[in-house]
Amino acid sequence: MGCMSVIPHWTVHGDGRHITPGGVVAPEERLSWPRTIGIGMQHVIAMFGATLLVPTLTGFPVNTTLLFSGLGTIIFLLVTRNRLPSYLGSSFAFIAPLMATAGEGIGTQIGSILVAGLVLIGIGVVVKAAGQRALDAVMPPAVTGAIVALIGLNLAPVAAADFAKQPAVAVVTLAGILLASIAGRGMLARLGILTGVVIGWIYAASTGQLTDESMQAVRDAAWIGLPTFHSPQFQLSAILVTLPVCIVLIAENVGHVKAVSAMTGRNMDDLAGDALIADGLATTLAGGFGGSGTTTYAENIGVMAATKVYSTAAYWVAALTAIALAFVPRFGAVINTLPPGVMGGATIVLYGLIGMLGVRIWQDNKVDFNNPVNLMAAAVALIAGIGNLTLSIFGLELQGIAWGSAGIIILYPILLALYNKMGEGQLLAKRAR
Repeated sequence: MGCMSVIPHWTVHGDGRHITPGGVVAPEERLSWPRTIGIGMQHVIAMFGATLLVPTLTGFPVNTTLLFSGLGTIIFLLVTRNRLPSYLGSSFAFIAPLMATAGEGIGTQIGSILVAGLVLIGIGVVVKAAGQRALDAVMPPAVTGAIVALIGLNLAPVAAADFAKQPAVAVVTLAGILLASIAGRGMLARLGILTGVVIGWIYAASTGQLTDESMQAVRDAAWIGLPTFHSPQFQLSAILVTLPVCIVLIAENVGHVKAVSAMTGRNMDDLAGDALIADGLATTLAGGFGGSGTTTYAENIGVMAATKVYSTAAYWVAALTAIALAFVPRFGAVINTLPPGVMGGATIVLYGLIGMLGVRIWQDNKVDFNNPVNLMAAAVALIAGIGNLTLSIFGLELQGIAWGSAGIIILYPILLALYNKMGEGQLLAKRAR
């Protein structure tokens, strides 16, 4: 099928009620509207836990994040010309830099998100013009995996500290997440984190461990109202801590394109640049007004795989639903009642999952750690990130994420050149000849 119009239009799949045997509902198709709306609502449920957890952990306004999540999804669908089904929710990768710059205020934090979005747009333009090979040359899997891993593992002390504040609540939350994710089936397994958080919250509420202030805020919150907006401010140190997140966003967006291509049996590699541009635009918009940075969601890939419905119509429904919920302040107030123990139980899993995503990038790409270049570069970057190496340069204080990410990007090609010209790499090349 040729390039679709940016104006949403879908043909009805079969009779609109059933999926043809062995078939799928393609991006340009839809089922009947009642079924499409139901599937769209299912996507909202799938993304809820992760999207709402990010602003809850970072102190960002929940309703504002929901608003820009929905708007970002619409931007993504328009830029990819309704060819690539995806929901843009809050990116976990932003948690680390936002927590690291919490003392600077939300204006400085969203200013950094805005700049990261602009950089991602630029990368998307380059990828669209030069192809994905240019991206692979600058950031090979050995580098990308290390940066993704250190972004998650950098926050391990924060998770441990919250866990220790309310150990019983944290244990109940963690147990709920593990049981739902491992022993659960279908949607329960996909919503394991949200399930554990709800169980932990109920336990905390029943044992009197929710603060009176947070409960009073729920009672005082209106049912209908506007989201809270903020203006961005720009501080170089905060921006440099946040920029490495772009590595994660690249991996997630390109991975999403590959996943949808495999599931639909279509080659969508030409949309990789568009996907990065779209996510960059969505993140820039969110950063301009007080929302969290966005990314494509693996949870929604799971829903598509389970339902065999890849219709972009369902994602328009999901986006509009999220926008509608953004204008319910009491909903955001309820989310803000989550106590430290629940946060600790959830983040000890979430931060670890980000770290393991880096390991999976190494594994999927068969990165050879018998090669000393891969081994040494990754080792140095990980310790700088996990240990949160913090140094000042020309009066600018940089933390572990910035040092680890920038360090491996600069160090890796230098070590590789030395290995190939002076080390065992040269000997291996000679033997091969």
